[in-house]
Amino acid sequence: MTPVLEARGLGRAFGALLAVNDVSMAVASGELRAVIGPNGAGKTTLFHLISGLLAPTRGRIAFRGEDVTALSAPERCRLGISRTFQITSVFPELSVLENVRIAVQLKAGGNFRLLGGRGLIQASERRARESLAALGLSDRADALAATLPHGDQRLLEIAMAVAQEPELLLLDEPTQGLSPEDTAATVAVIRRIARERQLTILLVEHDMDVVFDLADRVSVLHFGQLIADGTPEEIRANADVQKAYLGGAD
Repeated sequence: MTPVLEARGLGRAFGALLAVNDVSMAVASGELRAVIGPNGAGKTTLFHLISGLLAPTRGRIAFRGEDVTALSAPERCRLGISRTFQITSVFPELSVLENVRIAVQLKAGGNFRLLGGRGLIQASERRARESLAALGLSDRADALAATLPHGDQRLLEIAMAVAQEPELLLLDEPTQGLSPEDTAATVAVIRRIARERQLTILLVEHDMDVVFDLADRVSVLHFGQLIADGTPEEIRANADVQKAYLGGAD
């Protein structure tokens, strides 16, 4: 079966620094893959390459068997790749509903003025409200995003990505800065929407309890290179991973 996502020999250099160095991986349909590694390992750069925010120095990226290496981030979004960011990225001065509706219209090729006719606006709002319901945020639809607690802002960002109806969802540190209670709630939401929407998810996360709770497989980066790939049990037992990450400093 063709992987949903396949990276072959992927690399990205910044001058003499190889932030991502010859990374190859394949992610199957419906899989929840975690990417872990120390700070500076290249995880976010890898996400930028997959989502189209950065162009690779070398290598190729395929989505559902189609080479998307030369496509922009909006083009990849329209094909079915959506993402969140390590730092919460919402429009604080807009309502919760408006944030999600804009995300929907951006995928459809709309703009921030909500042009495109009444039909587009109505369809976008309907999908936005469905996404808010899925993330448990329906009762906050009219609130300004800036007024949400941090945990709900993280859920809002996930709602914005989910509303774009992706096949591949990239989550960059979705539990960063959350309390243990909010972390548990976010993990439960991710698990539920992955099942209900049959999403393939690629997850960057520092919280190893979250990783080993959620992931089907785990890929480990160190100094830009992929040093291990396997089930959570295999990663726990891997001596190289223990030395590079699990048993060392974050």
